Amino acid sequence: MVTRQAGPEDWPRIWPVWRAAVADGETYTWDPETTEEAARAAWMLPEPAEVWVIEDDTDPTMPAVAGTAQLGPNLPDLGSHVAHAVFMADPDYDEIEVIRELADHVIDRATDLGYRAMQFNEVPATNPRLVALWRSLAFRVVGTLPAAFQHPRLGDVDLYVMHRFLPWQSSGIRW
Repeated sequence: MVTRQAGPEDWPRIWPVWRAAVADGETYTWDPETTEEAARAAWMLPEPAEVWVIEDDTDPTMPAVAGTAQLGPNLPDLGSHVAHAVFMADPDYDEIEVIRELADHVIDRATDLGYRAMQFNEVPATNPRLVALWRSLAFRVVGTLPAAFQHPRLGDVDLYVMHRFLPWQSSGIRW
């Protein structure tokens, strides 16, 4: 697997991953019927956001996009020192394995960019594998949004806000 920053030309290979990831309505708050145009606008954000892909390079003539990530500031201006990231994996791959590998890279990238922390705003409490993955990468639940997610099978379920500090340097203090 190879992880690299994506450009606009990668959207045609990202779109099937995005569409498949939101199709069941169980992990992401985007409408499963989101159009390609709306999905592109939501995912391929302008700077300072970055989009990343992880490619299965077993066929070097046309590597398959196994997953994608979006990285950027969680909030504008005085909240821009905290990163926000979203990860998606192609269902033909092991979701947790792909997201873990992509997350390792994106967390390092956020650290290199000077972010002091990373936060996920909407992790479904009903996805124990994903919650366990984020906990294994030092994220902790810092808040619960009660019944904030309309799960298609389970009804209204909680969303977790998960957070972790990143190593950063400021005024000689190492966090």
